[in-house]
Amino acid sequence: MPAPLLAVLNVGMVSGVGLTAPECCAAIRCGMNNFQETPFASAGGAPLVGSTVELEKPCWGIAKLATMAARVIAECLAGLPDTDQQQVPVLISVAEPDRPGRFEALAQVLLHDIEHELGIRLHPHSRVIEQGRVGGAVALLQARRMLTEQTCARAIVAGADSFLTAATLTAYDRDDRLLRRDNSNGFIPGEAAAAALLAIPGDDVAAPLVLGGIGFAREPAPFGSGKPLRADGLVQAIRGALEEAGIALKDCDHRIADVNGEQYRFKEAALAITRLLRDRKVRFSLWHPGDCTGEIGAATLPVMLAMLFAGAAKNYLPGPVFLGHLGNDDEKRAAFVARATTPQTLALEAESEAAFTAARRGSL
Repeated sequence: MPAPLLAVLNVGMVSGVGLTAPECCAAIRCGMNNFQETPFASAGGAPLVGSTVELEKPCWGIAKLATMAARVIAECLAGLPDTDQQQVPVLISVAEPDRPGRFEALAQVLLHDIEHELGIRLHPHSRVIEQGRVGGAVALLQARRMLTEQTCARAIVAGADSFLTAATLTAYDRDDRLLRRDNSNGFIPGEAAAAALLAIPGDDVAAPLVLGGIGFAREPAPFGSGKPLRADGLVQAIRGALEEAGIALKDCDHRIADVNGEQYRFKEAALAITRLLRDRKVRFSLWHPGDCTGEIGAATLPVMLAMLFAGAAKNYLPGPVFLGHLGNDDEKRAAFVARATTPQTLALEAESEAAFTAARRGSL
């Protein structure tokens, strides 16, 4: 039985390529990035490249995460009366407790700092989810439960993260996981925050994007384990999301994923699709925001939602149905299904498929 849908009503985003969702999504659509040398250096002395968020008022550490998070939450809530804003729980994903260089007491002070930045009291059900990239999917699941149980009428799923700290960069550089001239199998560290305002679709709720199934699983051969990778965890997570959405993989038009430049993630994504796809598809391209934002950890899934929301609202998605998947460095994996609801996007897909079918028949 298909799971309840979630409507994406609004989004907010701040990253190295913009300070609002429209700015960021326009830059990503154009393939722009803000990769530049940072004040940090590798063990060999060469400057490390990263994607830094340049705020109007410079800040660092937890204060910067709180400032970025408050900006994207305020962007989501724009247009709602002040009294209604306090009735919206905020579920914010942050880095895992064991992530190298994670700020101490982050989960204990982040919500308080966000309240201070916003100047309002957050809903009592607001919480911090310390599960890295997969935390965004956990937040989606918890938001869906709150909304279906009518704990609230709206909920915000958010994420904020930064890899641009000395301790984080030192640890990943030591493990040869950062992209450098002498290491092509690595990622560019970044920082970002993003948020999505969600509700249950209805006659009084219209949205250009809805979310269907959500799936979770554990990978028996995680990054760095040395075990043969078969993408069992990602396969299971995708199957779970598709089953909840009531569709098959062949019904998805495109994918969006957290691949960041490391070979492991590309290999895992390719293996999962190879094992699951049993029908010939003309195209099944892959979007990966990390090309423009760098590695942004716990902010990845909300950034994906912001990109899909902008594409659906402005009718430039290459197809209406997207499969999203992501995973942590450990065994946790997650997947979700998103669908654009705008008539123009649906008509564009039908037109392109009809044109391709006609072309195939003409070539036979």
